[in-house]
Amino acid sequence: MIGTEVALQDMLFCRERRADIQNMLSRKYHCPVISFCMNIPGPIKTNPEIRSAFENGKETLMKQMNAGTLSVFEKIEFHENTGDELIMAVDHPADSLKAMTTQIEETHPCGRLFDMDVIDTDGRKLSRSTYRKCILCGCQAQECARMRRHSVKAMQDKIEEILRSGEQQTSF
Repeated sequence: MIGTEVALQDMLFCRERRADIQNMLSRKYHCPVISFCMNIPGPIKTNPEIRSAFENGKETLMKQMNAGTLSVFEKIEFHENTGDELIMAVDHPADSLKAMTTQIEETHPCGRLFDMDVIDTDGRKLSRSTYRKCILCGCQAQECARMRRHSVKAMQDKIEEILRSGEQQTSF
């Protein structure tokens, strides 16, 4: 996979910043927060293809929200070597937002690479009703990650395949 490698320290800073922004938006608006980034294992977190998939996912999310006439109080977006991120305070019930984001993750051509979290007003991240499957073997993804069952190279090759397939399916 081609792109700029990022250090673990940069990723840790990025995660801390994301959590701080989520908490700030939740306190400021007293509403759920959607946090969207890409699920890309390995040291390369973005490149033009990944960014294109992120933009397509963002567009899909915004269309769904506009169809439901949902109000976004504030939206913060980052495009850095640590990845692409969108964090929004949304005036809508958290469980409904989670159902919508899960549906996008499960049906969009690149949805398996999307990480759309919904944080409720109490700061609790809502969980999916089912576990995500590993992109390589179909087992529970968290278990494969914890056990390091697959090489970064094998995952990157599969991600590139998903990105190529997603470009073909979403460019009409």
